[in-house]
Amino acid sequence: MFSCVKPYEDQHYSALKRSCLRRKVLFEDPNFPATDDSLYYKGTPGPTVRWKRPKDICEDPRLFVDGISSHDLHQGQVGNCWFVAACSSLASRESLWQKVIPDWKEQEWEPEKPSAYAGIFHFHFWRFGEWVDVVIDDRLPTVNNQLIYCHSSSRNEFWCALVEKAYAKLAGCYQALDGGNTADALVDFTGGVSEPIDLTEGGFANDEAKRNQLFERVLKVHSRGGLISASIKAVTAADMEARLACGLVKGHAYAITDVRKVRLGHGLLAFFKSEKLDMIRLRNPWGEREWNGPWSDTSEEWQKVSKSEREKMGVTVQDDGEFWMTFEDVCRYFTDIIKCRLINTSYLSVHKTWEEARLRGAWTRHEDPQKNRSGGCINHKDTFFQNPQYIFDVKKPEDEVLICIQQRPKQSTRRDGKGENLAIGFDIYKVEENRQYRMHSLQHRAASSIYINSRSVFLRTDQPEGRFVIIPTTFEPGHTGEFLLRVFTDVPSNCQELRLDEPPRSCWSSLCGYPQQVTQVHVLGAAGLKDSSTGANSYVIIKCEGDKVRSAVQKGTSTPEYDVKGIFYRKKPGQPITVQIWNHRVLKDEFLGQVHLKADPDHLQALHTLHLRDRNSRQPSDLPGTVAVRVFSSVSLTGRLTPAHPAWPPQFYHLHVPSLARGLAWEPRTLGGLFPAFPLTCGVTWDGLCPSQGLSVPRPPEAFPSHGGAFL
Repeated sequence: MFSCVKPYEDQHYSALKRSCLRRKVLFEDPNFPATDDSLYYKGTPGPTVRWKRPKDICEDPRLFVDGISSHDLHQGQVGNCWFVAACSSLASRESLWQKVIPDWKEQEWEPEKPSAYAGIFHFHFWRFGEWVDVVIDDRLPTVNNQLIYCHSSSRNEFWCALVEKAYAKLAGCYQALDGGNTADALVDFTGGVSEPIDLTEGGFANDEAKRNQLFERVLKVHSRGGLISASIKAVTAADMEARLACGLVKGHAYAITDVRKVRLGHGLLAFFKSEKLDMIRLRNPWGEREWNGPWSDTSEEWQKVSKSEREKMGVTVQDDGEFWMTFEDVCRYFTDIIKCRLINTSYLSVHKTWEEARLRGAWTRHEDPQKNRSGGCINHKDTFFQNPQYIFDVKKPEDEVLICIQQRPKQSTRRDGKGENLAIGFDIYKVEENRQYRMHSLQHRAASSIYINSRSVFLRTDQPEGRFVIIPTTFEPGHTGEFLLRVFTDVPSNCQELRLDEPPRSCWSSLCGYPQQVTQVHVLGAAGLKDSSTGANSYVIIKCEGDKVRSAVQKGTSTPEYDVKGIFYRKKPGQPITVQIWNHRVLKDEFLGQVHLKADPDHLQALHTLHLRDRNSRQPSDLPGTVAVRVFSSVSLTGRLTPAHPAWPPQFYHLHVPSLARGLAWEPRTLGGLFPAFPLTCGVTWDGLCPSQGLSVPRPPEAFPSHGGAFL
């Protein structure tokens, strides 16, 4: 993986270090100089900051002192608890931090060889689909000879301060780290995908079954090397970093450093008792202020656990910011958890292997509607289908699908100001089995993500066998930017972008003909089929001008539900479309009947229930059973196939206001500037602001009642 690491800003670590050693000088990074521009993107500096090298701050500087630990980190003056929490999680995973801090032994100080030190370091981060190697010098901002940002418990340990500087370089400056998203840092450290979980909305505190199921998922992510964090929503600016009576802090990100089932009892009795407690260990990036409720460091509940079990868990009686809680209390007091899953794509692993499709795309503006690719969300029905579209297949009867869309990160600089994320999301539609061209009409929506101004949006969904189209969008039309789409399935999904709106014309079109009409055939099901005592094992085939679509076999029923669609670009619209039903048998399949469809665009009746006929071309007779079919046709190959569809919402979707995180102050009056169409298109609701999530979208039950309460 790391043989393909790309040098960031074309700075090659090895070449730069050799040059410095040859010239006997310490490296000074021209791309991230020791100036105020590297500290702030706006505002005036506070106290006079002096940039110092570690050797000028302390004696015997080291990258690591007594190894690396989540206890090493302490948050500085910048409000980047989200980043420090992610670093705390990273420090507990040797395999991960050694990827972020490559060749750490070679980068370590060697007091016996001072001439081998060049004042240069490099770190790896996963950014927008690739690993980048970020080079920095060792000059760090200080006030009164003290590091003002992230620092270690040991005065002469500098790994966390140097990692933070490299990350600030990626972001544009240190101030850009003030108020951010833990999920972004977790993904940047691992290349995984982040999944946010709203504990309040999910009702996990009061639903034991759901809570147990969630704990098993969290435990699986932790046991397979993933990183996890938790936070408490801050509803108002006054709530930010407010300490609750239980000792927890609002608007603050905590690292989850351990997840385990704790055995209760002492001695041999504990091994024969089945009583275990679901427990989570968390760490406050401040290195102090802990939970003071049940199972806190000095609580009497620990008497229920043997001394050996406590030692194994690393329980300490210190105000070091790290503490244990039951998972039930986590769900009761915290509002959000972020899981960063490391998706296994190796066939050599004992764990489940995922197939990943990774595609890059962009929202771009163009005056020609057929070339425009920035149509906005489904609120804007006239332009919605002008967004990029991607097709993928689910090839199992049912499969878990993981989808993540990430927008390209933006830097914050004095010249360009704060690099703001766009509000993004996506919809997934179940489409025809043979679709090869872009959608122009609304179809059944299989799933949808939230819309959020986060760098990435994730969705886990279970889908039946079939073909699907993903439409990633910005919330408002006309917004431009690049994005990365990642789709994970159990078997290869053949994910690709749909670029063409209709069949291409060629020099042969005048000779062989060009489609004059497009028809969608949707076979819903059948009834009264000829069957055996156990029922028919039937399937349907839709045929049109040499093209055909076949459904999966519906076993043991005379009233199957096929729910299969096909789309046909017809050169000879006068020829009927044939729908045949067959009974699957071991030696030879049995013909159960067929119907012919004219599919006239002028025929307004969409739903047909037709009697099956035999294949006698002269005098076809009725056979047992009927088939239910929906047919839509259009003489415009890029026109809407369906009449006014109930799935267009009677009200607009809602976009929630982003979090109040330290350094991010959102007020109602600013919304008009950010989203000028807000008063006309969107209801703004202030129902919870979360530092780890940013913009979120509610799930109004009244939206899309015909599609199971789906939401955008």
